Amino acid sequence: MVKQIKHGNIVYAIIIPEKYSKKGINFFTPPEFSQQLGYINYKKDHEIIPHYHKKVSRIINQTNEVLFIKKGRIRIDFFSGKSKKKYFGSRILKKGDTILIAAGGHGFKVLSDCEMIEVKQGPFLSTELDKNKFQKKINKIKIIKWESMYQNQLLEIKN
Repeated sequence: MVKQIKHGNIVYAIIIPEKYSKKGINFFTPPEFSQQLGYINYKKDHEIIPHYHKKVSRIINQTNEVLFIKKGRIRIDFFSGKSKKKYFGSRILKKGDTILIAAGGHGFKVLSDCEMIEVKQGPFLSTELDKNKFQKKINKIKIIKWESMYQNQLLEIKN
């Protein structure tokens, strides 16, 4: 099942687990997201009609990123609030998982040797212009659990 990380009414991330599979083309992001995330599963000999994407001006106010975990495990920590520095929970990602980070602040802890592919909008200007780095000690890790794609629960774990 595809999962959302929500805090309040804001979608912070969408996770496609390694074992997810569904026939056809399925998009998980609303049309207003500046980065679209979908899953495609077609049978042999299916054809996609040749096409190109039109040049369209878009205003992007925030950089979103997609990570595909090729190897290992990581913990992603999520931050909310006006400052985007208020910790509210974490999630463990493993080999084969894909995540779209759509809002708020985030940080990573590598739990085992890791390789991942990152995709984000460009152009990249510089670390100083594109990112606001901050130090945040997390005293108690809260692993985000969910009953469904839209309802999160927290499970507290001492760090």
